[in-house]
Amino acid sequence: MQLTYWQPSIPDEYVRSSAEDLGARITRRRQELAHRLLILGHHYQTDEVIQHADFTGDSLKLSQLAAEAVTERGAEYVVFCGVHFMAESADLLGPEGTVVILPDLSAGCSMADMADYEDALDAWETLHEELRAQGSDARIVPVTYVNSSAAIKAFVGMHGGACCTSSNASAVFEWALAGGAEPAGPGEEIKLLFLPDQHLGRNTAAAHGIDVAKRTALYDPKLVRQGKHLGGMSERQLVDARVILWAGHCSVHKLFRPEHCDELRVSDPQRTILVHPECCKEVVDRADLAGSTEFIIRTIENAEPGSKWAVGTEVHLVNRIAKRAASRGVDVKILSDCQCLCTTMYRIDQAHLCWVLDNLAKGKVVNQVSVHPEARKHALTALGRMLDLPAGVAGVKG
Repeated sequence: MQLTYWQPSIPDEYVRSSAEDLGARITRRRQELAHRLLILGHHYQTDEVIQHADFTGDSLKLSQLAAEAVTERGAEYVVFCGVHFMAESADLLGPEGTVVILPDLSAGCSMADMADYEDALDAWETLHEELRAQGSDARIVPVTYVNSSAAIKAFVGMHGGACCTSSNASAVFEWALAGGAEPAGPGEEIKLLFLPDQHLGRNTAAAHGIDVAKRTALYDPKLVRQGKHLGGMSERQLVDARVILWAGHCSVHKLFRPEHCDELRVSDPQRTILVHPECCKEVVDRADLAGSTEFIIRTIENAEPGSKWAVGTEVHLVNRIAKRAASRGVDVKILSDCQCLCTTMYRIDQAHLCWVLDNLAKGKVVNQVSVHPEARKHALTALGRMLDLPAGVAGVKG
């Protein structure tokens, strides 16, 4: 059910063209395709790509905006300048017949790739078997971050769970621990399996009042393949856990370290630290505020002139926020000087965007992303359960 993608080499003419020439060609193609085309740009894209986007935002917001805009405009093509799972979400939520295109099929998400469908099935069976062997009749409710494949969303949907975003993770946690799609019976024990980002899961559990040192356990599918039972956790840890965390992480946010916060407290104590909850708990604990990408953007937009901020998220987004904030006298810099960029997102460039638009202008669709009908049904169930919940808070701290 989980798909793999392969990106062919594009013609040399695109690689050799200057940024200015590519930008002008893209603009002409957009004008030519007019209402038939919608371009989405994720926050982590470079400015060269973002300049061509009809909408910018995070993954789910963009997919929802695209679905509305396609209906309003009668658009035929949605070009998603993001990564695999984002294009899949756009395909899931878009009107029937909409063609979703990813400019470079090699633009994956390492976090999403850390949760494989077959591994999830194996974990589901193993965890339940071990709980029964330990005399526990606890029921597990799965939750997946939207930064996951359609196959994982389908797995969650099939097993009574839901998706979540970094904005509404707390609300989805509460729903899941109450039994999820099947409310818990009197005295029934519920455990939550959170995929694929252990850090968002751990931070949300902590914000929910769960003792993460004693009541969470980490399941690592890589350790299973090395012969370690229960993915490295002990039987006792599984029985005690309220939340089982999948051993996945964001390659960008893992680069922010506790020492970055500690050093800043000494060198620039007046600077407020604001981070994304995909950062490890040690970073979130040291930060002043933590929340989703939209929370970060709104917080800086509403910051008082003269205030100083250190932001822990992807560098292109931070630079864009900092530039806008500087015009209001707000000083924003990235929390770490390391190059904290999403390397797979960076594969989307003007050359590949121009290539897919040139093909569309000739009546040819390249790089279409389409979710299998069986996966679609169950993935939409998981998304629907999330969207049916009351709106959640934007942050896990603050």
